[in-house]
Amino acid sequence: MPNIIEISNFSSPILDVFARLTEPELRSRFEPERGVFIAESPPVIGLALDAGCEPISFLMERKHIAGQAKSIISRCGNTPVYTADDNLLMGLTGFRLSRGVLCAMRRPLLSGVEEICANACRIAILEDMADSTNVGAIFRSAAALNIDAVLLTPLCCDPLCRRSVRVSMGAIFQIPWTRICRNASEWPQMGMERLKKLGFKTVAMVLNKASVRIDDPQLMTERKLAVILGSEGNGLSPDTVANCDYSTCIPMFHNVDSLNVAAASAIAFWQLRARNS
Repeated sequence: MPNIIEISNFSSPILDVFARLTEPELRSRFEPERGVFIAESPPVIGLALDAGCEPISFLMERKHIAGQAKSIISRCGNTPVYTADDNLLMGLTGFRLSRGVLCAMRRPLLSGVEEICANACRIAILEDMADSTNVGAIFRSAAALNIDAVLLTPLCCDPLCRRSVRVSMGAIFQIPWTRICRNASEWPQMGMERLKKLGFKTVAMVLNKASVRIDDPQLMTERKLAVILGSEGNGLSPDTVANCDYSTCIPMFHNVDSLNVAAASAIAFWQLRARNS
């Protein structure tokens, strides 16, 4: 039987996770070694459950209990389901629940780089990206275009922040990912060494005179390739570019000098896909 709990007191600490805790607090307040994230909408929550994420509690409009969230609730045993009418929920969250259903979930433990890359042919490295929208969009492209894994540098934003999960449409739970290094000082040198030991050639997405076209025949036929994408403002660091086996760029027209990193990632993932994909 679902554990349905009617909301009557908005100040109750049990509701902090949905409305009053910041993203950093969600990551550290509960079981600091794991933390909590919020998934929105039944399809995204379903993908998170499929990936083994553990639900803590739900918040939803009452009408969804027997409606679009019914099958999700049935998968989660005695997990608390906090509910009220839409107008009352707006008093808690400060906004209308456009997707109707929120789920607080425990953050999964991250796997090691060697584990998730053991059988990979194409991976993406995200260096120091701050925009969670771009990170979510890149994960969605990675899932759609058959990238085997995504690795993030230590200063890259959290893929499990609410906006990133939402923009990815749950793809974050479909693609293996982890941090390539623990400390910022370990990237790029130590991170690049790990990639080389795993047999990957590295390609920097960068605009410079040494870059080859993204459809360069040698680049396209590499057996194991790591595509490295840089931050929104500064791009890749000079040290990263210097340590890569290749640098590549997407040909541009009409004096456009660059694309948004999420758009560029989709083009790169498709063009550089493993030839048997």
